[in-house]
Amino acid sequence: QVQLVESGGGLVQAGGSLRLSCAASGRTSSIYNMGWFRQAPGKEREFVAAVKWSSGVTYYADSVKGRFTISRDNAKNTVYLQMNSLKPENTAVYYCTGGTKYCINYVCYVSRQNYAYWGQGTQVTVSS
Repeated sequence: QVQLVESGGGLVQAGGSLRLSCAASGRTSSIYNMGWFRQAPGKEREFVAAVKWSSGVTYYADSVKGRFTISRDNAKNTVYLQMNSLKPENTAVYYCTGGTKYCINYVCYVSRQNYAYWGQGTQVTVSS
């Protein structure tokens, strides 16, 4: 089993920045990819970004490209999501996730079903 613990959410004004962190523990050797999804009230949980754990190759939803950056620190088993130029529509609960499926394309990375482990979520609220 793998445990994921997120931190770093909060309230920020539009145009501001936040950095989310997610620390993984347990059987982390089983993880190929880590990512972030988000869920706004009344909406489906959606893909935000992912990183291949071994190579550091990253993938992003079109809506966050150029504003969000995902990174990882292998030594600390931690993944980060730097969010800049935040907008009110970015308000959501952000979930860290770990995938045990070896993905070879973007479609794989954006599919919730390919992620086995989920954190408890951290609230991000962007005020206008």
